[in-house]
Amino acid sequence: MPIKTQYYQVGGHLFAIEAKETIFALLPNYTPFAADEPGATHVFIIHVDGSPVTGDGLRATEEWEHVHTDTSDDDMPRIEMYRSADEWLFLISMSKEGEIVCAMRCDRAWTDVKVSMKPGQERFAIDNAAMLVYAFRTTAMSTLLFHSSVTVREGKGFLFLGHSGTGKSTHSQQWLRAFSDARLLNDDNPVVRLFPDGRVVVYGSPWSGKTACYINGEAPVGALVQLAQAPENKIERLRMSQAYPYILGSVSGLKILPEAMDAIYESIAQLLERCPVYRLECLPNVAAAQLCAQTCLP
Repeated sequence: MPIKTQYYQVGGHLFAIEAKETIFALLPNYTPFAADEPGATHVFIIHVDGSPVTGDGLRATEEWEHVHTDTSDDDMPRIEMYRSADEWLFLISMSKEGEIVCAMRCDRAWTDVKVSMKPGQERFAIDNAAMLVYAFRTTAMSTLLFHSSVTVREGKGFLFLGHSGTGKSTHSQQWLRAFSDARLLNDDNPVVRLFPDGRVVVYGSPWSGKTACYINGEAPVGALVQLAQAPENKIERLRMSQAYPYILGSVSGLKILPEAMDAIYESIAQLLERCPVYRLECLPNVAAAQLCAQTCLP
């Protein structure tokens, strides 16, 4: 089977996936982001390996030092992280207690990635590998991968933040019901970039959770809104010190590494200087969307 290298551009960053041609038919979410063979250098490449996952054997190998295990949400993948002198290793399960279905090895600079997986888990493996490496590789490029739902209205993007189950997707849907000019840009993992000229832009991505919203589009950020379920609708603008922990908790990145944390902190600091952040206590109704829009779009 011929091997193909396909390039993609997400949030202005170019990366590549190298795999058998049949693999790309399993990745329709990447199609809107396909790019021609570039003149510029890609930020990373993922090699999809046809060999089976050997996670247990890798985990038992003495050369690997366990660094961190992420089990933050019960309904999210479990990610085990290891390192050696010159490589990273990630072992990924589909749930907190599930078996390992994906192994990802990459160099310490996050530029060259090898992914293997159990049969039938190709899209899950490639999606998780690409999201992780994208977040880690672009952290130093004034880029943040958010856990958020994004709705665009009047040419501006509004990021709705909160833990899983808070109602981010529901609130976006209320905007779509309330305003004929509102549209969904991404429902789980948008990209935010900060530019030297002061612009802050949110982009769609191939990663949109359970909602098939894979839009290669962008919009300047209008505001970020932290959601909380409540018996009535109420909104307030947050001070920078109040907003910081909400933003940090919504950003993907290798926060256990000091240099990565420094880059994330710098980007968040710039974001808070340039964009307003609100806290919306709300019901899952159209009135909440109307209140939010009235506040964020005076």
